[in-house]
Amino acid sequence: MPIPSIIAIDGPVASGKTSVGKRLADKLGYLFFDTGVMYRAVTYLALRQLGAVDDAAAVAEVAEHSQIDVRTAEVADGRDYTVVAGSQGEDITWAIRSPEVEAQVSPVSALPAVRRCLTEQMRRIGRKGRVVMVGRDIGTVVLPEADLKIFLTASVEVRAQRRYKEIQARGEARDYESVLANVRDRDRIDSSRSVAPLSVAEDAITLDTTNLDLPGVVEAIESLLATRS
Repeated sequence: MPIPSIIAIDGPVASGKTSVGKRLADKLGYLFFDTGVMYRAVTYLALRQLGAVDDAAAVAEVAEHSQIDVRTAEVADGRDYTVVAGSQGEDITWAIRSPEVEAQVSPVSALPAVRRCLTEQMRRIGRKGRVVMVGRDIGTVVLPEADLKIFLTASVEVRAQRRYKEIQARGEARDYESVLANVRDRDRIDSSRSVAPLSVAEDAITLDTTNLDLPGVVEAIESLLATRS
């Protein structure tokens, strides 16, 4: 049996999806696609154009008409990819990681019209195969036909600590308690939204990364791949 062509990795915020997915995709020579950046991009653009994201129809309009592309990393500054917006290809890779976007991305991603718009774009990319896609609903909604579905999880405290370290590494001034509160809020919103809530697909394999480092998680997934090849 060949190595799975479509690998879906889901899980809550800061569960390690991005780091694990990137490492795995590099090892397999697959496309790495972090679908969360598309929601972050729409959130950033909506905040910039509208000043707020409380008008669902207006935010959906932004999503419908925004040109967003995700490319391989074009700058050696620690990024895993480059996110560009607009016909001029404005680099918004780090802008979409701002505290303002962080605080609003879950409500934006819960909007049905936004999810419909972006889900179709994700499917077109994923169905080409040889891809590792990470997000919240890849295995349940975006690509339920994925060859291998993995759900990563970890304690909320460990996930908040991981996110806090990322923020510190970027030189941003935020305290751990506010990051922990944000992670808990993100979990609540992601799990309770009416459209495509965060959940474990019936045929997904769950990996708890609380006590595993990045190499350990990747090794565990490679072991799963070995049993299927």
